[in-house]
Amino acid sequence: MPATTSGLLLHLSGPLQAWGERSRFNQRDTSTAPTRSGLIGMIAAALGRRRDEPIDDLAELRFTIRIDRPGTLLRDFHTVGGGMPRHLTVITAEGKRRSAETATLTSDRYYLADAAFTVLATASDPALLETCARALRRPHWPPYLGRRSCPPDAPLVLTELTQDPVPVLIDLPLARKGGRRRTIPVEFRSDTPLTHHAWSADSETASADQVYTEIQDEPVSFSPEHRRYRTRPVYRTHLNLPVDQCAGYGIGYLNALLDHPAITESPAPA
Repeated sequence: MPATTSGLLLHLSGPLQAWGERSRFNQRDTSTAPTRSGLIGMIAAALGRRRDEPIDDLAELRFTIRIDRPGTLLRDFHTVGGGMPRHLTVITAEGKRRSAETATLTSDRYYLADAAFTVLATASDPALLETCARALRRPHWPPYLGRRSCPPDAPLVLTELTQDPVPVLIDLPLARKGGRRRTIPVEFRSDTPLTHHAWSADSETASADQVYTEIQDEPVSFSPEHRRYRTRPVYRTHLNLPVDQCAGYGIGYLNALLDHPAITESPAPA
């Protein structure tokens, strides 16, 4: 009897990422890690679902995010409509055209530059994970990292797991450079409390108590006319991982991944 899928490992990296958390009007922020709404939206797009289609089944997914590289916050001063004749300027809420003096709309848009994340997706239904994996490998619509201007720079799916997934996430090579210290602090964010013997019994990986916060990014509907989100918990944990896990960038990181047992021993994709 074949082993069932216990988790799905994703790698999210690219020149720019933008995971909006509290964006309003002309201020378009980004969270410092992928949001739940952003991840579910990416998977829904890969499955070919339109914004007004239900996403109830995807609410069963649980995500644990490892911040390999936090990246650098980048601000883009954005303008729309400047220098255009009045009949081509942005339409107001009343359906009128803006005057030449008010035609230019400005906004601040924030991005994460050169960030990298490893994401573990789990669910009680292995078939759901397998369906998501197939869609992300062959997406209906091209995936992007939060905003359409942020394409990934590598395939999203690392592997499908059949063993206990959390230890694999902790042990997987880090897409970052190391240093002279024996360990390096790495942040994890999860939908549920992150617990495992891997750090409770080893002083090298011991962490402080998990920090509980809340964020309003649980998507109920992506419909443009009825977009709705719920508040959900976020658990933040810092682990001190061995600096030897740092595999650098580019070819060095890819080679370290290909040599890792979780990748080499993973089942062939369907």
